[in-house]
Amino acid sequence: MRRRRSVTTLLAAVLLGLSSLALGTGPAHAAGEPTLTADPLSTWQTDGVVWALAHAGGVVYVGGTFDHIRPPGAPAGTDELPRENFAAFDAVTGEPLPCAPRFTGGSGTVRALKASPDGSLLFIGGSFGNAGGVGRSNTAALRTADCTVDPAWKPVVSSTVRAIDVTDTTVYIGGQFSTVQGQTRTRVAALTYSGGLLPFNVTVEGSSISNDPTPGINAITVAPRYNKVIIGGRFTSVNGSLLNSVHGLVGLDATTGRITNTFTGWIPRRSAVKALVNDGTNFYLGAEGTGGGVFDGRAAGRLSDGAMLWKDTCLGATQAVVPHQGVLYSGSHAHDCGQTPGGFPEHNNRQHLLAQSIADKTILPWFPDTNDGIGEQIGPRAMVMADGILWTGGEFTTVNEQPQQGLTRFAAEPDTGAPQVPLMSGAPGTRPGEIILSWKASWDRDDGVLTYRIHRDGVYLTSIEKESRYWDRPTMTFTDTVEPGSTHRYSLEVTDGTNLSGRNGPVYVTAPDAR
Repeated sequence: MRRRRSVTTLLAAVLLGLSSLALGTGPAHAAGEPTLTADPLSTWQTDGVVWALAHAGGVVYVGGTFDHIRPPGAPAGTDELPRENFAAFDAVTGEPLPCAPRFTGGSGTVRALKASPDGSLLFIGGSFGNAGGVGRSNTAALRTADCTVDPAWKPVVSSTVRAIDVTDTTVYIGGQFSTVQGQTRTRVAALTYSGGLLPFNVTVEGSSISNDPTPGINAITVAPRYNKVIIGGRFTSVNGSLLNSVHGLVGLDATTGRITNTFTGWIPRRSAVKALVNDGTNFYLGAEGTGGGVFDGRAAGRLSDGAMLWKDTCLGATQAVVPHQGVLYSGSHAHDCGQTPGGFPEHNNRQHLLAQSIADKTILPWFPDTNDGIGEQIGPRAMVMADGILWTGGEFTTVNEQPQQGLTRFAAEPDTGAPQVPLMSGAPGTRPGEIILSWKASWDRDDGVLTYRIHRDGVYLTSIEKESRYWDRPTMTFTDTVEPGSTHRYSLEVTDGTNLSGRNGPVYVTAPDAR
């Protein structure tokens, strides 16, 4: 049960969490924001990688590099429907829809999707030369009402489009291109809904990644209220700025392309921004890096003035971020969050999905997981919130250790996963009539505090609450006092407030006799 805490409890949690961090023991306490459940909804699958997700009018659109989709639970190659790099699903039921234009030519991949604010158009980017049977150059627009390719939107873009954001009047695209409509536009451009090129002109140069010398834009987020566009990627110079004065992230005037925010020091050398999104007040980013001293995690900033609100220290490249009801959900392959409140130390098991408090970056107890999967073996690549359901796509082939490829979904309910009941042992105490029970704390994917219910001789005896995480399961004990010399049987069950595990045991213990 993901319950919100009172102000008094929150203050206690913060103080206890700080103490925990200082001592290096136990997890910091969560800030109290309720999360989605960690139990995935039944979801169709792809036979390849999902790179992009968008939501409009009750439909979730999926773009990537795949040839087919198949039902939930279906093994690879069975019960497939043809879908070439693009598919559409009912946002709530998850059922596939007949909207299925093929995207072919080029590298045959869709890398970016974004709906217009009114939902009437879906703008699509990637590496393709044909969209739904119509010739297009790495970008296209789909009329969502009838799933037809919009005849007006047909700009010629010289190379892959990897990022799109849209206002009521303007479409911003980013990627690896050098010309749009035959005119110089290096990695970012702005166009009208009819495909006309706008004066917005930005020169993006230099690569922040040593093993990939080509500069590029991976993410764009637009804030019309502030006439601002924020772009992220791998670059070290914008509009002729000195080398490394602008690194991987920059704020631009949405009309002219003039630099408004340099975000100095946000993105270190050997790191690049992979994801950007805003909620109208703040913006959020995810980054990845190569080598030592990189930034691989998430950061939050204020749209109005570009001030940093917080930045975490997790390692494990972040590919997607989505804010929802005070929580920032992200896809990565985090393996060390030891210096971030609520985080885990370095370990071999990557955690691919995380939730953090937007208020203070605390990692919340929400730990559904995927595997690394296929391709580059990154795991999750894209996220979108649709009608209260978090859709996640990527390279993964399992979710919560069960087969599931390319797509998965999480909602606020139902919470169906009961924590596993731990093995309990019992022993006589040192005093007459004393019995000591002990067990290792369990853990739950979406609840930080669990309740342990102890039964004696088949009758409920007492309950104990304890906070735990999968990397921090403390030993728990309970001391019972009974008639000296008597023998009793004990069992234990665990609840997250919604789901109750089965009972373990019984454990039989004889209390010390009176001396």
